Amino acid sequence: MTVYLDFEKPVAALEARIQELQDTAEESEIDASSEIAKLRAKADKLLTDTYAKLTPWQKTQVARHPERPHFKHFVATLFDDFLPLAGDRAFAEDKAILGGLARMGDRRMVLIGHEKGDDTESRLRHNFGMGKPEGYRKAIRLMELADRFGLPVVSLVDTSGAFPGVQAEERGQAEAIARSTEKCLQLGVPMIACIVGEGGSGGAVALAAANQILMFEHAVYSVISPEGCASILWRTNDRAPDAAQAMKMTAADLKSLGVIDTIVPEPVGGAHRDHAMACANLGRAIGFALKEFDGRDAADIRRGRHEKFLAMGQF
Repeated sequence: MTVYLDFEKPVAALEARIQELQDTAEESEIDASSEIAKLRAKADKLLTDTYAKLTPWQKTQVARHPERPHFKHFVATLFDDFLPLAGDRAFAEDKAILGGLARMGDRRMVLIGHEKGDDTESRLRHNFGMGKPEGYRKAIRLMELADRFGLPVVSLVDTSGAFPGVQAEERGQAEAIARSTEKCLQLGVPMIACIVGEGGSGGAVALAAANQILMFEHAVYSVISPEGCASILWRTNDRAPDAAQAMKMTAADLKSLGVIDTIVPEPVGGAHRDHAMACANLGRAIGFALKEFDGRDAADIRRGRHEKFLAMGQF
């Protein structure tokens, strides 16, 4: 059953009516196709109009949608011969950050990303996509592997932020995030980061300091969550919509600021409504981004990445 967001209630009512008519027509053999077609057209137009004017807060809700495609969906659809590599060779395996060797068409690469899970059991197993120090140290290990064998790195970013628990802090969470960000910047191979859902705080940046940053149309990317920002500025989470507006966290805002490079279109109604189309759109964008670095040497790739980030914030 589709999970509808608050602002989608008018669409939900129309689609419920369509389902009722379809059920009635099947049971009584009444021809309701004409009425169903009219309602379907009306629902499709309403959905298109609604998603054409989403506020930053509404986009945040879409980015967090429980049915949105996650790392495992992209792996299954876009990548061949995915060979997961586990552990940081120091402490443990972190299931919030997954990675390994993969292939997209004829191109081999190292793939890294956050996995949130899609039901209660898997969300707990993957810690809701909130990486721990060992997860970021695993990412560093995989990036070093990519550098050694001349493989491009593709990261799929979808996290509300790194895990803030006491044990993670005791194991050096901040240091692990900083080292992972540093390793992204040091790579002599192309790195393409894809913001596919939430890009939250340093937990996202640690896998997104890349040559090219792709971002889904309804994804969000920010230094803090709207709720966290509102609790600091106004001492209440009720101002989260205002915070989302002020933080310029949508793909369009970040593209205009030069923080991201490419906006990847989503199916009408968001990526959660059509995983196959969302994956196909992202796959094409990754392919185009990687092609730009064919024939470029390590020094040029590294220099371009450094210049990209040093230019941010200059006026």
